[in-house]
Amino acid sequence: MNKKESRRQRISRKLLYKYRLVVLNDDTFEERFSFKLNRLNVFVFSTLFAVFLIGITTLIIAFTPLREYIPGYSSTALKNKATSLAYTTDSLQQVVAMNEQYIASIRRVLSGDVTSVDFNRDSIIEAAKVDLSEVNLHASKADSLLRDQVEQEDKYNIFEADNKKNFVLFPPVNGTLTDAYDPNVKHFAVDIVAAKDAPVKAVADGTVIFASWTTDTGYVMIIDHGNNLISAYKHNSSLSKQQGDLVSSGEVIGIVGNTGELSTGPHLHFELWSDGYPIDPSQFIDFD
Repeated sequence: MNKKESRRQRISRKLLYKYRLVVLNDDTFEERFSFKLNRLNVFVFSTLFAVFLIGITTLIIAFTPLREYIPGYSSTALKNKATSLAYTTDSLQQVVAMNEQYIASIRRVLSGDVTSVDFNRDSIIEAAKVDLSEVNLHASKADSLLRDQVEQEDKYNIFEADNKKNFVLFPPVNGTLTDAYDPNVKHFAVDIVAAKDAPVKAVADGTVIFASWTTDTGYVMIIDHGNNLISAYKHNSSLSKQQGDLVSSGEVIGIVGNTGELSTGPHLHFELWSDGYPIDPSQFIDFD
């Protein structure tokens, strides 16, 4: 018992033994201030100070925006914003994909990269089964006479009867017609040679649905005139209208140029499309 008590006394004496912490002036050795400490006081003070720091840090992390800078933490507002941005990005991707498909379809039609089968995709399989060697492709005399009669009657009729009196196509540029419309070589347009920097004009009132640069045909503008009629102007040196602009008949929309890899000189490559089919512009516009 005496040994145990003496041991406890030694431990208690060490914990309660008082020390004096003195702060002196280094030059004069003047005592500035001092503290009386023991090991027990230092242990208790250190423990309380550590608990205080832990509590303050916890409060800062839990109730202040500083927690967002700690890896692994994120605010509810930030998560909601990220979710909203993800939905917006997905919607924009769908819109961009649809616009790209629309523009690609227009370019394909205007470049002539279409066939008669393309206008009725449901008949592709049946058309592939037909043996053309067994089909009589020569028109009969009666059929030829009927075609000539219909062509003469509809020569200038590409609009409805109630609109054709008030709808006149304006010549897009003053110049000489060089290359005529020839669907056999997929030239669905007329080429008009004109002086460089001559103004290009809209053939009728309409809305610009495409105005941009292409590698093959340079600066291109496409105008929707209503009545399922579309006009295209290619190889311009510059354009004065943008997509979505409204234009009037005879209004300047660009300047004749020699742009694009398929151009061989200053001229205007002009196309007309009605109901998705190319038509001969010279049948409806007087270029002389």
